[in-house]
Amino acid sequence: LVISEIMAEDEVSEKVEGFVAYLKQKNFHSSYDVAKRTVLLMREVASKTKWSNAREMIERMKVEGKKMIAAQSSESAVANMVKRVLKVVREEHARCVGDSEDMDSLHGLLKGGASEDLDKPVSNLKGIVIEAINELLDELDGSASNIASQALDHIHSSEVIMTTGYSKTVEAFLKAAARKRKFEVIVTESAPSYQGQQLARNLGVEGIQTTLITDSAVFAIMSRVNKVIIGTHTVMADGGLKALNGAHALALAARHHSVPVLVCAAMFKLSPSYLCSYDQDTFNKIVAPHDVMSFSEGDMVSRVHVQNPVFDYVPPDLITLFISNIGGSAPSYVYRLLSELYHDADREF
Repeated sequence: LVISEIMAEDEVSEKVEGFVAYLKQKNFHSSYDVAKRTVLLMREVASKTKWSNAREMIERMKVEGKKMIAAQSSESAVANMVKRVLKVVREEHARCVGDSEDMDSLHGLLKGGASEDLDKPVSNLKGIVIEAINELLDELDGSASNIASQALDHIHSSEVIMTTGYSKTVEAFLKAAARKRKFEVIVTESAPSYQGQQLARNLGVEGIQTTLITDSAVFAIMSRVNKVIIGTHTVMADGGLKALNGAHALALAARHHSVPVLVCAAMFKLSPSYLCSYDQDTFNKIVAPHDVMSFSEGDMVSRVHVQNPVFDYVPPDLITLFISNIGGSAPSYVYRLLSELYHDADREF
């Protein structure tokens, strides 16, 4: 039995190390794939590692979670899902020992969970937690389709929609609306990655009237746009965005022309972290500048310092509405969503 437990723990450690290597090797990851793989690994920790109560399970999850978060700090989906799973463990334990009503009450909120006794043994806690994690995986799997199902509520016939970069969620959202509505989409190419070209191509194949423009043409064309619909890498705790480079300029142009900005983002992108654009080392990811200035321009390269950031910070006052898998909400409502998804004790660890 001891040997089998050791082998099971080694297997979990090996899978975590493999995921860490995956995060370190690639510059760009699908947030959905990262989130799902993180939850699957947390399920492995719950099912295959040795622990005797909820506190020990949480501590073990934190140990493995820290390894994954440290591998790629800019991939906030990893930290988000580790913290979501920790909240799941706390909730299931409280429900089993009969403290769930107290946690949800005003009295429980004012106490801040001080009465939480994670050392109290619970029968079949492993099975209960795994079932709850499976429900979280189901939520992840259905997030994109749930967002797309709201498309007809926000896109109307003959409208002109502007978007930027490439987002699978936004692509599914626009395609869902195009099944019953005729509208035009303007896509900025999002240099230097030019991800917008892929989105424009995919929409054109579906028969959606699509125009690809340069990033510098955004302000000039914004006056004829009805809505801006974009995706994002992360929704920050203040309701701001960590979005693809160019999103801030797009949102500023939209505000100047009084054009609403809608953000399609699943709940796994909602982060309890407060980060701002001036904290670039923590907030952003700086990649090689060869896409901006090639080394063939040797004379100029030797005289300048070129930075190529991947992300922009978009303040919450530039956002009109978030469209998530649980419905629409204003940026000012993010604080409430955070309290539902994350436990205060797990915000920072």
